[in-house]
Amino acid sequence: MNPPDDIVDQFDSFPPIPFTLFDLQENLNLPHNPNPNSDPIPVPTPLPNPSFGNVLSFSIPKKRRRGRPQRSSTSFQIPHFPNDALSSNGNNVASSSSTFANSNRNNVENSGPDISDEIIVINKESTSEAVTALTAGFPADSLTDEEIDAGVVPVIGGIEQVNYILIRNHIIAKWRENVMIWVSKEMFFDTIPKHCHTLLDSAYNYLVSRGYINFGVAPAIKEKIPADPSKLNVIVIGAGLAGLAAARQLMRFGFKVTVLEGRKRAGGRVYSKRMEGGNRCAAADLGGSVLTGTLGNPLGIIARQLGSSLHKVRDKCPIYSLDGKPVDRDMDMKVETSFNNLLDQASRLRQLMGDVSVDVSLGAALESFPEVYSDAVNSEETNLFNWHFANLEYANAGLLSKLSLAFWDQDDPYDMGGDHCFLPGGNGRLVQVLVENVPILYEKTVNTIRYGSDGVQVIAGNQVFEGDMALCTVPLGVLKSGSIKFIPELPQRKLDGIKRLGFGLLNKVAMLFPHVFWDTELDTFGHLSDDPSRRGEFFLFYSYATVAGGPLLIALVAGEAAHKFESMPPTDAVTRVLQILKGIYEPQGINVPEPIQTVCTRWGSDTFSLGSYSNVAVGASGDDYDILAESVGDGRLFFAGEATNRRYPATMHGAFLSGLREAANMAHHTDARSMRIKVDRNPSKNAYSYASLLADLFREPDLEFGSFSVIWGRKNADPKSTAILRVTFNEPRKTKHEGSKPDRQHSNKLLFQQLQSHFNQQQQLHVYTLLSRQQALDLREVRGGDEMRFNYLCEKLGVKLVGRKGLGPNVDSVISSIRAQRSNRKPTSTSLTLNTGTSKMKTGTLKRKLVRRAKVISSSNHSSPAPPSNQNSVNGEVSEENRTTNEALSNTLGSAQNQYDMSKQ
Repeated sequence: MNPPDDIVDQFDSFPPIPFTLFDLQENLNLPHNPNPNSDPIPVPTPLPNPSFGNVLSFSIPKKRRRGRPQRSSTSFQIPHFPNDALSSNGNNVASSSSTFANSNRNNVENSGPDISDEIIVINKESTSEAVTALTAGFPADSLTDEEIDAGVVPVIGGIEQVNYILIRNHIIAKWRENVMIWVSKEMFFDTIPKHCHTLLDSAYNYLVSRGYINFGVAPAIKEKIPADPSKLNVIVIGAGLAGLAAARQLMRFGFKVTVLEGRKRAGGRVYSKRMEGGNRCAAADLGGSVLTGTLGNPLGIIARQLGSSLHKVRDKCPIYSLDGKPVDRDMDMKVETSFNNLLDQASRLRQLMGDVSVDVSLGAALESFPEVYSDAVNSEETNLFNWHFANLEYANAGLLSKLSLAFWDQDDPYDMGGDHCFLPGGNGRLVQVLVENVPILYEKTVNTIRYGSDGVQVIAGNQVFEGDMALCTVPLGVLKSGSIKFIPELPQRKLDGIKRLGFGLLNKVAMLFPHVFWDTELDTFGHLSDDPSRRGEFFLFYSYATVAGGPLLIALVAGEAAHKFESMPPTDAVTRVLQILKGIYEPQGINVPEPIQTVCTRWGSDTFSLGSYSNVAVGASGDDYDILAESVGDGRLFFAGEATNRRYPATMHGAFLSGLREAANMAHHTDARSMRIKVDRNPSKNAYSYASLLADLFREPDLEFGSFSVIWGRKNADPKSTAILRVTFNEPRKTKHEGSKPDRQHSNKLLFQQLQSHFNQQQQLHVYTLLSRQQALDLREVRGGDEMRFNYLCEKLGVKLVGRKGLGPNVDSVISSIRAQRSNRKPTSTSLTLNTGTSKMKTGTLKRKLVRRAKVISSSNHSSPAPPSNQNSVNGEVSEENRTTNEALSNTLGSAQNQYDMSKQ
C-alpha cells in the first residue's frame, strides 16, 4: 500500500452547456429550467423567424445523478429549420426581421430584390447542423453573449444575424465531421454566397480564435504551431488541463509560453497511475475519470483525434445491502422516486423562500421535510435514502449542510448531453498527448505573483520568471489557502468570491486484483451503510476491468467520510473495502482474493490541490465562478480552471474549456494593447462603479410608470435637460396575433412582445436610453400601456434601447451629475466622484446583488423577476421630426448609437 505523493480530484461528474433554444412562433416553447433559483440559461438574441415551427426532441441527463447512471432524462426542444423556411423567397422572414435588421433604413420600397435581405441556403442540413452547434455550446438559432460582445454582426437581429448563425453552425458541423483536419476559410467559398463572405470571415475568425474549432492534437492542427514564436512571453502556472489547453492554444497563436508546475508530473487533478504486479497491470484514474456529456465534450474530440473509442458506462447499477444481498429493485425504485421528489420539494421551497434561500443549506432544507425518512418503512429503505444523499454529496464534492439551497445546481441547465464514458487506458492519455512539445518546468512551486501595467513576475523558490502576462490555473483550494501571495493583493471582489465558493473532497481506493471476480457486465455497483455519518464510505464501486487493461476496482469515498478518510490508515481502508466485497460475493460462492496493489488517495492533504473540485456553498452563487474568471492588472494576470467556469464547474472539460477561453482573452488583450487601446474583458473598476451608481439611482426614480422609470437632475427644471430612461423586461404575457396586419405599429408591438419572450426563464432585464426631460414626461402620457409606449419610443422618438455598456463612457458624466445633485453637492470630476467611496460595492450590497440572482419560475402569464444577464440591444428607427433632438443629445450619447451589447447590472 503506497499512496502516491501526487493525487488528483475526481471529476466523475459533469455539468452542462447552454441548451437554450427558441421556437419563435407566437407560442414559445422553452425548456424548463430545473433550478428555479439558478441563474437562467443565457438566452441571446432569438432569430426573428416565425417559420421555425417544428421541434425536435433532445434529451439531456441531469447532474443530480452523477455517480449512478441516469434513468430518466430532461427533454429539451430544438427548433426545426424547414428547408422552405430557409429559401431565398422567405418573405415572412424578411418582413418580420425588418424591425430588427435596419434601424436607420428609410421607408422606401425597393425597386428590385436585394439579395442581402435573403436567407441563404447552404445545404439541406440546417437542423442537424444546428444540433451540432448546440452540443458545441451555441444556441441553435441565437447569438451568445460573447458573440454579441465580439461584434460578430454589425446589427443585432435581422437577416444578417440569421445568415451568420447558419454559417457559424455550418462551420462547426463541418469540422466536427472530421476533427483530424484543419478547417480553412477557403473551404467554404463555394458554399457560402459571395455577398456573405464578410459574415464568413466574422464567424470563422470568431470560432478559431475562441477555440471552438481547429483545436486539439491532430497532426494537421499541431503543425500550425509556429516554430519561432513572434508574440509576447506568457507564464502559465499549473500544468493541469486548463493550463495545458491554454498553453497549446497560446503557442499556436505565436506566443512564447513557459509552464510552471509544482508536481513532478503534468495533469494536476487528472492522474492515471500505472498499477502492476503478478503479471497484471492497469491504469487507475485516481482523479478525474468519467467523460460526461460526450456529444459536445472537447475531451471526447481529443479522444477521437487519438483514434480511441470511448467505453459507455452501462446503466445497470445494483445496490447491495449490509448483508451482501442486492436491494429489491422495486424498493430501489421507490426510494429513488421519493428522493427525487424531495429535491423537487427543495426547489419549490427555495421559490417560496426567495432571497432567504441564499443563506440556507440544501441539507437544512431537506431535513425540514418530515417525509425525508417517513417514506421509509424499514431500516433498509432508510439506508437507501442515505445512499442517495451520499451520491448527491459525491456529485457536488460537498456536504449537504454546506451546499447552497439557492444555487447548488446552478449548472444543471448546461448539460452537454450524451453518454458517460471511460477512456480506455485512462485519462492520463489525454494529458500525455497535450504535454507534447509544451515547455513545462516541473517542481516549480509558485509562492508569489507580481503583476502590473508593465508585466508580471512569478516567483518559485529562489527563481524569478518574468513575462508580459501570466495565467494562474491553480485549484480553488490553493487560492483559498493563501499559499500564493499576489502583489498587489487581488481585488476584494475576487477575494470574496474565492472565500464564498466551496471546494469539496472526494477520495478513492484503487485495487488491482489477480483476476476479475465481479460481474463483468457491471461498470458500477453500490453498497449501503447503516451509519449516516459514514454513508459516503465506499458507497460506490467503479469497475475498470474493461478499460484499464487489468482487473481493477475503485471504491469512492464521499461526504463526511471523505474527510475522515484523510486520516484513516491505508491498511484499515483496504481491510474495510475487502470486508464489503467479501460480504457481497462470498455468499454467492465467489472467493475474493487479496489485491496485488492498492492506492488510497488523499486529495485534501495534497498541497497542490487541497481538495477535489468546487461547489456552490451557502452564500455563494454562479456569479462567483465569473468573478474568479476575471482578469486583473489591466489585462496582465488571468485565471482559468474548473472553478472559473460557471457552466461546467467541477469537470475535466470545464477546466479544458476555461484554458481555451483565457487563451482567447489573452490574445485579445495583446491585440488591443498593441493598438494602444485599453480593453478589459471584464468591466473596469470605473465601469463597475458607475453601473452600481446607476442601479442605486434607479432605486428612487424621479418618474416611474409601467415598465419605464426615469432619473434626471433634480436641480435642473429645464425640459430640454438630459434624462436617463430605463425599461424593464420581465416574463412575457401570452398574446396572439393571428390575422394582424404587418404594419409598423404591429411590428413594434410584436418586437416588444418578442423581447419579453426573449427573456423568458430570466429575471429583470434593463435597457436604457437618453432623452430629454420633456420627452420622458410626454412618454408617460401615452395611453395604451407599455406596448404603446414602446411603439412611441421607436416611432415617435426614434431612440435606441441599449444595455448599460451600450450607453458608453460619456454617460458617466450624466450619472455623476444626477448623483451629485441628489447629494446636494457639485460634481468636480469623474475621479473625485468615484473616490468618495459611496459607489463602492460593500459586502452587503454584493450579497443583495447575488440575492437578486435568485430566480422564480412561474407558469402563469404574469412576470416574475430574475437576474439581469448580457443580451442584445433593441433598435428603433429614427423619425425625421426627432432628428434634431437626437443630434442635441449626440455628445452625451457618444458611442451608444453604434453599440448593441448588454451588460449585467
